[in-house]
Amino acid sequence: MDPARPRTRRRCATRARTRARLGLGLAITVLAGCTATGGDLTAGSGGRGAGADGVGDPYFPLMGNGGYDVTHYDLALAYAPKTRHLTGTATLTARATADLTAFNLDLLGLTVRSVTVDGASARVTRDGQELTVRPRAALARGEEFRTTVRYAGRPRTITDPDGSEEGWLPTADGALALGQPTGSMAWFPGNHHPGDKAAYDIAVTVPEGLTAVSGGELRSTRTVDGRTTFEWHGAEPQASYTATVAIGRYRVSTSRIDADRLTEDDGIKTTDGRRELSVYDAVDPQEAGAARKPLARLPAIMAWAERTFGPYPFSATGAIVDRDGDAGYALETQTRPVYPGAPDPVLIVHELAHQWYGDSVTPRTWRDMWLNEGFATYAEWLWDEEHGGRTAQSVFDALYRGDYYDEPGADAAVWAFPPAAPPSAAQVSEAPVYQRGAMVLHRVRRTVGEGTFREVLRGWPTVHRYGTVDTAAFTAYVERVAPRHRGALRRVWATWLHGVGKPSRP
Repeated sequence: MDPARPRTRRRCATRARTRARLGLGLAITVLAGCTATGGDLTAGSGGRGAGADGVGDPYFPLMGNGGYDVTHYDLALAYAPKTRHLTGTATLTARATADLTAFNLDLLGLTVRSVTVDGASARVTRDGQELTVRPRAALARGEEFRTTVRYAGRPRTITDPDGSEEGWLPTADGALALGQPTGSMAWFPGNHHPGDKAAYDIAVTVPEGLTAVSGGELRSTRTVDGRTTFEWHGAEPQASYTATVAIGRYRVSTSRIDADRLTEDDGIKTTDGRRELSVYDAVDPQEAGAARKPLARLPAIMAWAERTFGPYPFSATGAIVDRDGDAGYALETQTRPVYPGAPDPVLIVHELAHQWYGDSVTPRTWRDMWLNEGFATYAEWLWDEEHGGRTAQSVFDALYRGDYYDEPGADAAVWAFPPAAPPSAAQVSEAPVYQRGAMVLHRVRRTVGEGTFREVLRGWPTVHRYGTVDTAAFTAYVERVAPRHRGALRRVWATWLHGVGKPSRP
């Protein structure tokens, strides 16, 4: 939402406007790659030798599953737009982290037709979103195994505790799949918690004339008997909530960012050792005119972000711009953020910053959401400060005084709870997570000094690249980088990060 409005809406972008919903129709194949950084996924309460039916997230306790770590997803989906019927085959490659006689997958709705484990049929039971799989042979700790689930049905749109919609969103000319925090279970079975990351290859088959977009790089396109298949590849680890599929009659533009060409104007020489990045933008024709200029700034924003946050962690970038009204928010889907209507440059900055803070370095639980949104919001402040807008200090001061927003209630909401402790799932995307989270970072900046703060901005996503982290890991990291300021930093943590209410004026 626009920062001048009362609420900072979740999934990014304090400047995102409220949008509606989308629709889609076609066939899809999704494949997922290999590296992963598993969370604390251990066998749990499902009985002897059974993986837990959740990883104990403080807000979404049934999301994720214990006893295994997914390293690779291979999903084949077919979607009929007119009937909104989805047919899928999901193959998960995983490693057992405990001896298992059974394990769970998250899948909401959709009829399961069959399940196999390493090619042998497995017994399956369902209880709500929990799909319990009992393989024919027990799995030993450390063993790699492959599970294939065939399923079909009408995928659901999920309404979150905060009232926003995700999952499978139908649009006028297709559909959009969004996953934060629980929506991915509406369209493919998996270990749907940010603590378990895997890489993705996605092939999407749609009726000819439609385009299917996902994250990563487009490897091939082919049309047979009136249906077109788009094959996408994303090798880097990814939390399932940042996966997406978008289907529609998009205007597509492709290019490559030449790092050498950017050097003279923007000060970067390479992109994490690569000479260039692939860029793929998919824009609804209705938004094409308004989106042209802001999307043309992507190379310059990328160069600024690399100078500020360090090497870009992925091999591709771009945008998915759907109609104003197709979704209620922008989202940092990995490598290719989704925008509800043409974005302004600051919104692009916010979502691009998430590629470092949130996508590459992912929160270990949803309690640590401020590590995503605080950094992305502060990226907006830094961009404005360095491009002729308000300074970060002036934004901080306005928020502290209580005259940043037009409505007094919005200013008061910034102090509703500590950024690191949202009271419930309905509040993990409220103003304290975004704005007060950014204020924490500004207090760190003022405490450790400009040079050390810039080291934190670059070092944190570099040290923890592709990993999962929590708030304690961040505070410990900053204290290691700035040991002389440890005492002052701990006062920042106590008052600004964990403290209840508005701290005393700094």
